[in-house]
Amino acid sequence: MVDNLSVLIVGSGAREHAISQAYEKSRHIDRIIVAPGNDFIAYNRKKEVIIDKNCNLKKPESFLEIAKKYEPDLIDVAQDDALAGGTVDMLQAKGFQVFGPTKAAARIEWDKRWSREFMVRHGILHAPFKAFDSEEPAKEFVNKMYAETPDKVLYVKASGLCAGKGALKARNLDEAIGCIEKMKTFGEAGKVFLVEEGLIGEEFSYYAISDGKACYTFKSAQDNKTVFNFDGGDQTGGMGAVCPAKITEPISTLIESQQIETAVTGMKAEGAPYVGILYLGGISAGGQPINIEYNARWGDPECQAVLPSLETDYVEMVLACLDGQLEKMKIQQDTKSRVCVVGASRGYPDDYSAVKGKRIYGLKKAMEVEGVTVFGAGINVCNGKFYANGGRLFSVVGEGNDVIEARQKAYSAIAHISIEGNNLHYRTDIGWRDVERTLKELE
Repeated sequence: MVDNLSVLIVGSGAREHAISQAYEKSRHIDRIIVAPGNDFIAYNRKKEVIIDKNCNLKKPESFLEIAKKYEPDLIDVAQDDALAGGTVDMLQAKGFQVFGPTKAAARIEWDKRWSREFMVRHGILHAPFKAFDSEEPAKEFVNKMYAETPDKVLYVKASGLCAGKGALKARNLDEAIGCIEKMKTFGEAGKVFLVEEGLIGEEFSYYAISDGKACYTFKSAQDNKTVFNFDGGDQTGGMGAVCPAKITEPISTLIESQQIETAVTGMKAEGAPYVGILYLGGISAGGQPINIEYNARWGDPECQAVLPSLETDYVEMVLACLDGQLEKMKIQQDTKSRVCVVGASRGYPDDYSAVKGKRIYGLKKAMEVEGVTVFGAGINVCNGKFYANGGRLFSVVGEGNDVIEARQKAYSAIAHISIEGNNLHYRTDIGWRDVERTLKELE
């Protein structure tokens, strides 16, 4: 395999920082470009890392200009808006070697109605749902649902992309009506929406890499979506994750065969072979893995907890996918546990504008904690100092022999960090379910 390669990563957050680290570990890579990236991704790196902000994730043509500028050997399109916009298709048509699903394959994420209908066609277990393109029929539907079952839990979900915030939970009729009315605030993404029955169980995340024929599944994870402890508050892009997730141990074989392999086979059968990273968000209900959603790329913050476990050269895996030779790869992951805690601006996911530009202290101290990695998201770096520039600012990942050790390291590190004016927010309960399970096993 050729060495001295350069890679362009399309995306901006802590996920892209983690992906860039995976590429940096490869002996084949000399230079990494991240667009638009963020300042912290390039901070204190072992190899050359370039951040180019002269692009727009919703404008594929802006990445063509960047690709022409740097002429990378490989392009990894890691962000959902870019995938939905057909960035992979456009760059491939211009002769670049690109990793990521085409627009047609990425539809499994950017069109939730289509995705649910795909599950129906291929017998993939999912929550009962009904799709709507106007409010009144949806309101009539939920009125009927709650007349029959007053304490039913429903989810109202925008069919399009909403940065992880388009799934709204309703516990009664008034909340369901409010969720339906809120769909219009998502603009084009909420013009079509789903009403789904809520399932009782524990959620999990799974990721697989696919060459369109074969696939390899990474260690499981569990995301924490809401802003406050113990699943309270509004939906966010994700406030933390644990890897591996113990809830998946009894059903891992079913997850891989019924939910992941069936999806890859189904996409190929429908003329849109899936080449890239496939995400399964699921729930364990009644001993069965039930599909919540598919995404067409690594998730944030799970990527920061899952991808560092990979011991196999990531470049070799990606190129094997592009050559349709993934099944020939011998892939290994370590046996460590990881806990990721997301640091956010106070006020996130609502108004956090007052935090922008405020100084972040203690990041260097956190990075010095053994067994800890800090991935940057909304951080500006100026003269070696760090400033808040977003909602989710960074991910602190601790690793250990079990979830208890990993969690202790993550929280020991984040304890060093603050934002002027007491403006740092993070959940203090990440990993609590698996900590309890581990302690019971040790009794």
